[in-house]
Amino acid sequence: MKRRSFVQAAALTPALGLVSAPLLAQAPPADELPPAIQALKPMTAGIVPISQDERQARLAKAQQLMQANKIDALFLEPGTSLQYFLDFSFYQSERLVAAVIPARGEPAYICPKFEEDKVRELIKFGNEVRTWEEHESPYRAVIALLKDRGLPNNRLAIEERTRYFLVEGLQREGGRLQLGLADVVTAGCRMFKSPAELALMQRANDITIAAYKAVFASLYEGMSQDDFRRLAAAAHKALGVTSSIGANFGPASALPHGSSQPQKLKEGEVLLADGGCTVEGYRSDISRTIVFGKPTARHLQVWNLEKAAQNAAFAAAQLGTPCQAVDAAARKVIAEGGFGPDYKYFSHRTGHGIGLDGHEWTNLVRGNQTPLQPGMCFSNEPGIYITGEFGVRIEDCFYLTEQGPRYFSQPSPAIDQPFAGAS
Repeated sequence: MKRRSFVQAAALTPALGLVSAPLLAQAPPADELPPAIQALKPMTAGIVPISQDERQARLAKAQQLMQANKIDALFLEPGTSLQYFLDFSFYQSERLVAAVIPARGEPAYICPKFEEDKVRELIKFGNEVRTWEEHESPYRAVIALLKDRGLPNNRLAIEERTRYFLVEGLQREGGRLQLGLADVVTAGCRMFKSPAELALMQRANDITIAAYKAVFASLYEGMSQDDFRRLAAAAHKALGVTSSIGANFGPASALPHGSSQPQKLKEGEVLLADGGCTVEGYRSDISRTIVFGKPTARHLQVWNLEKAAQNAAFAAAQLGTPCQAVDAAARKVIAEGGFGPDYKYFSHRTGHGIGLDGHEWTNLVRGNQTPLQPGMCFSNEPGIYITGEFGVRIEDCFYLTEQGPRYFSQPSPAIDQPFAGAS
């Protein structure tokens, strides 16, 4: 790094709210981590996993929702919903492995015969396992199970992420069985986080902020996207989790999800970073936008407008308010600030649900009339993207309490202060 560039960058360190290590004058050796990352310690002590009692309560709620909606059973293949309800994790392949949660009674499992012992080792709820041999139809095993359990409504709910070939197989073997999306059950449970879930998400956010601080304190001119991600992965590992943060520089920051083209960080450029981690399956998702060096008047104008839009969205996120009103509040600020109309510069929704999946139901988007309720969790991430120049996005996730919205991570106070301190 040129001496002038290093002096300007280093002078920013206190204002950025970064850890005490100075910004680097040059790239660290490939086998050596920057001091700010070396100083990190694990933040995983005291994490409390979701209890089996809580999962039992989830099963009870799912069955209540099935009964209220005249659904006979819920079909789940391996994925986050199967983890959510049954604490059961298995890999996906071309062979059907699944669980069926009936509207009444204990859950049951279907798997290849040669996997039965392994599946039984993993079961924590229920004890029935139906198997199929390699030459047999696994779908017949599912249908036989359903018929044995009783099908008064002839309706099976399918989790939305289920792969199509499984749905087609069930349709082919199911005769008059009606298949439909399970959102009323799965989203009806998963949208509303318990105190235990919120605590895990809070820890994930705290860890990611700590990783951000260490990485931002280790920036150097000429670093690549891969360099940034490598340092972020090392920071998360030092903090006790496996994850990373991606970044885009300069004009590439005007693409909401970045560019795959090689980039090198230059003095005076916008840096837009986005990432998170997982704690006991629960996700964080945080974006930060800074300028590497001294921001211009243009940078300040756009960053401050983006900040105002994020504030407006948070202010609108009150209990009972429809989700679309939060999006409208952020979009109004950006359009009135000269970056309209509508999706021209702010090209995506204001926020998404978050939990076991980085994106899950429901969304802060036009047309979504779902009222905000306690336990719901969302990202708050309006953005302004100016093609050929730069983009700005500040993203922090929040949850709804009986008293209103509360952030997991505190938003950036200013363009040269990306971290506000403890949440």
